[in-house]
Amino acid sequence: MSRFQQRILVMTAIFMASFMTSVEVTIVTTALPQIISELHGLAFQSWIMSAYLFTTAISTPICGKLADSLGRKPVFQWGVILFTLGSLGSGLAGNIGWLIGARLVQGLGAGAIMPLTFTIIADYFSFEKRAQILALNNTAWALSSLIGPLLGGFLVDKLSWHWVFFVNIPLGILVFGLMGLGYVQKQTTSQNLTIDWSGIGLLTLGLLCLLIAVQTLSTYFWPAIGLFLIGLVLLLLLAKWEHQVADPLIEPQMFSNKTFTIQVVTIMLFSGVLISYQVYFPIWLQSIYHLPASMAGMVVSSSSIMWLVGSFLVGRLMTRFVPKRVVLLIAVLELVFYSSLLFASTAFPVWMFYLIAGVNGLGLGIVISMNTILAQHLVRPNLVGEASGMITLGRSLGQTIMTGIYGAVFNIVLVNNRGSISLGTLNRAVSASNYHQFKNQLAINLVVLQGLHAVFLVVAILLLLILIINFLDPNHKIIK
Repeated sequence: MSRFQQRILVMTAIFMASFMTSVEVTIVTTALPQIISELHGLAFQSWIMSAYLFTTAISTPICGKLADSLGRKPVFQWGVILFTLGSLGSGLAGNIGWLIGARLVQGLGAGAIMPLTFTIIADYFSFEKRAQILALNNTAWALSSLIGPLLGGFLVDKLSWHWVFFVNIPLGILVFGLMGLGYVQKQTTSQNLTIDWSGIGLLTLGLLCLLIAVQTLSTYFWPAIGLFLIGLVLLLLLAKWEHQVADPLIEPQMFSNKTFTIQVVTIMLFSGVLISYQVYFPIWLQSIYHLPASMAGMVVSSSSIMWLVGSFLVGRLMTRFVPKRVVLLIAVLELVFYSSLLFASTAFPVWMFYLIAGVNGLGLGIVISMNTILAQHLVRPNLVGEASGMITLGRSLGQTIMTGIYGAVFNIVLVNNRGSISLGTLNRAVSASNYHQFKNQLAINLVVLQGLHAVFLVVAILLLLILIINFLDPNHKIIK
């Protein structure tokens, strides 16, 4: 097999892996209202996403480190196996606990797949070509976002939500095979690999404390605050430990560059913004406007199309503008649009959700691709895998923490404003197919709307933080 044929097979596997992991988000968010309704999981709705994101966050830096030491291929393929098994388990789930457990396994696999797609692209292409290839890779993401809501809506409406997880199984098998055939290990593996078990333990416990804290915030406020503080202390101990250990899980040297650190924090906050509309726009459109799952899910597609457009603009923008100025402009624009949701009534025009999602997608398509390229460019070549892992960790961590916070805020507002409406009624009311069952639909709509307003108030605060952090970026030059 020629080198060109090998590259084609590997890039096909990478694009399919991007499709597989991204279609997971668009299909699941489309099916989420039906899952909540059938499994009676409104109180645990944020766990369905958070469990997946939590283990993704845990495995991302570990897999980034292992990829630099053991090589890309074995780590990537183990990730595909875990993701596929997790998809099978999720599809077979008969209760909310089973589903959350299977999502944990799925997330472990995603934590290997997502950063290594960026790392392998960096291995194969130069800095100048990378923006173009990442944009091309984003076509797989955009395609999944177009197909995902339609397929997810069809499966939910015609079959059941269980099938939205099964679609990943044949894709996982194919990706595993293509990578096995096409990828040839180039670097020598480390003969003296030292695993930073203490670092892994501190990272896992710290993130677990943060996750449980945000998930229980609405019911056990002060214990949750205490657990949150414990999580922060553990992560601070991790930072101290990584400066002392000979072969750290997370290389501290990367964060000596303030611009690199800002890239990670920015992508974390923007990912928190991203998960807000991916989860709560479909809930808004189905519970308030009673749109079918397929139509509500299409709101994510408008974002994906514009994400693709934005990613193709990255190369030109990076050669003409200072990165921080691009981020500041995008954050201001998104803040204006999201602020309109804080005052939205039940008569708020449906088309505005598609417009807001589109603007959000355009901005994130630029920022996330640009941040990935910059992070890889700002570290030594032997740390590209770890840098890619940190960017993916930032994305996963932002979504994990903010999914829990959004869920807590949403639930607190619902409980405090539901009056005589039972939680069981609210569980069923989030599904568009059930709205005709309720005589007090207007009262239900107002309660749900108040919860949604609170969620997007948190989003506005995130965007303000992004503005402040990037204003402090010391880089005032175009990076070449």
